[in-house]
Amino acid sequence: MGKRSISYHDELIRSLKDSNERAEYINAALEEGDLKLLLKALRNVAEATGGMTKLSAKTRLARVSLYRMLSDQGNPELASLEKILRYFGLKLSVQPERAHPSSQR
Repeated sequence: MGKRSISYHDELIRSLKDSNERAEYINAALEEGDLKLLLKALRNVAEATGGMTKLSAKTRLARVSLYRMLSDQGNPELASLEKILRYFGLKLSVQPERAHPSSQR
């Protein structure tokens, strides 16, 4: 009998249980500059950290609102995003863009 194969999604969810992996994963999605990709990443991290019901209870954001804001058409408010990231053990941060024209004088 061979080894049981693990799907990519299952392996991803397993890896996202680690806060460092979560941070790298969400930062990679942010760097792509695609909101749909970021929202998908946040949904995957939510799944890895206990699901939408647990996220709703811990952030005090309605579960239906979480599904809506993290859907492909979602557009979460900054305050909601901060609550979600805090629950994931993460925080927002800003860094200077490399070689941005406005930083050159």
